Amino acid sequence: MKTGQTHLFIPGPTNVPERVRMAMNVPMQDMRAPDFGELTMPLFAGLKKVFRTNSAEVFMFPGSGTGAWEAAITNTLNKGDKVLMSRFGQFSHLWVDMAKRLGLDVECIDVEWGMGVPVDIYAEKLKADTKGEIKAVFATHNETATGVTSDIAAVRKALDDANHDAMLYVDTVSGLGSIDFRMDDWGVDLAVSGSQKGLMLPAGLGILCASQKAVEASKTAQMDRCYFAFADMMNLNGGGYFPYTPPTQLFHGMRESLAMIFEEGLDTVIARHRRLAGGIRAAIDAWDGCRLCAADAQWHSDTVSSIVVPDNIDARDVISIAYDRYNTSFGSGLSQLAGKVFRIGHLGSLNEGMCMAALGNAEMALCDAGARIELGSGVAAAQAHYRNDVRQNLKIAAE
Repeated sequence: MKTGQTHLFIPGPTNVPERVRMAMNVPMQDMRAPDFGELTMPLFAGLKKVFRTNSAEVFMFPGSGTGAWEAAITNTLNKGDKVLMSRFGQFSHLWVDMAKRLGLDVECIDVEWGMGVPVDIYAEKLKADTKGEIKAVFATHNETATGVTSDIAAVRKALDDANHDAMLYVDTVSGLGSIDFRMDDWGVDLAVSGSQKGLMLPAGLGILCASQKAVEASKTAQMDRCYFAFADMMNLNGGGYFPYTPPTQLFHGMRESLAMIFEEGLDTVIARHRRLAGGIRAAIDAWDGCRLCAADAQWHSDTVSSIVVPDNIDARDVISIAYDRYNTSFGSGLSQLAGKVFRIGHLGSLNEGMCMAALGNAEMALCDAGARIELGSGVAAAQAHYRNDVRQNLKIAAE
């Protein structure tokens, strides 16, 4: 029989803080009641702050990030439209697959898994497209399968330098509320996220932020849509209502999770994720025979580390040992990375002690699976990183 807490270190769903769980423990209520907007209207406003936008529209669809992606495409594009995409992990692959299945003409750039959006190639393609045939550019902000973060500001610069009018679509499912994201500053037209990552909620909400340019495009786009129609949502969202039954308990939880983000401060939340990720990376560097899947520092993700194990080790054994013996869940390797990597999710409601637990249990599981790493090597490296960071912060505060 397992005792104590089962540790969850997958890149989503993430740990739900106790105050968020308690906030969701409310009776069902009438989603058509005159005062329902008192619950939901502040959520739209709060999400706009997290997306860092003043002018875009926020949609909350019962579903997941995948549903929000379908909403983004079907509301704003037409079958046969040419779009520019890149594929460098399982989730960017899935967006390419969706776009093709929805009838878009996809020009896909395949990139080595461990790297991110190929901005230079995007820039070349956009400059060469003098007739404006490319209607949309897609970029995965944080590729969860490989632990890679891409430079969305650089994608916007490539569009601007080419004087190109294509809309910019960004998947920030595992980035929003954890890694810096700037809807307005980066000129993003459609940004997709979900409730179960940095927003510290259970899965169940697909969250979509759409620029006014995207909203205008939705008025003339001809793709079939019904459940995901922007128009239906906008007709009722203005008063805090929805065209179908919403997940009311999740709204109560979101009210609390947004409060937690703003109490800490969004910039502080992002800095915390960077600091904690640094300790995880220091530990991986200390593990003999292990390395990050991310090709180099420019691609490092602050929300998930995908760890390549030694050639003689099956990462699936590491994952099963961690779960069965040490009550710890790590993320599995997906697609071509199956058996080659395990993933540590380090986002959401997280602190140094939790990271140390993840690293200590990972070390035991690695050793039990046959890896020749020194027990305590990664833990010590992370401890040194966190202690040095604390000393630096205390020094800055004293000055």
